[in-house]
Amino acid sequence: MRRWLWHGAGLISVALGVIGMALPIVPTVPFMLLAAFCFARGNPALEARILADPRFGPPIRAWRERRAIGRKAKIAATLGLGGSAVIGLVALPLPWAAVPLIVALVCGGFILTRPDA
Repeated sequence: MRRWLWHGAGLISVALGVIGMALPIVPTVPFMLLAAFCFARGNPALEARILADPRFGPPIRAWRERRAIGRKAKIAATLGLGGSAVIGLVALPLPWAAVPLIVALVCGGFILTRPDA
């Protein structure tokens, strides 16, 4: 029963990752990382397929082996977080304007302190 739950969670994560390929506000690689994590417990064959994929395999392996994030991904994430923080500061009233800024600082700080893949 647990294997089916892990398998189902992996399939949902893949679906969200695929949606993220079309929608710029939804991250793709974190959902594929989650899918690989779930499939490792529920369906190792699907985990192997994700790891063998030329698009998703390298960032997943880099994260698993060294907790590393690629330089381009870091730049894109930082720019996205910064843009969201600026939009929040302009469009939201206080104190809500601080929420995107705090999220950007915390998440951006985490991302920028990871080694380069």
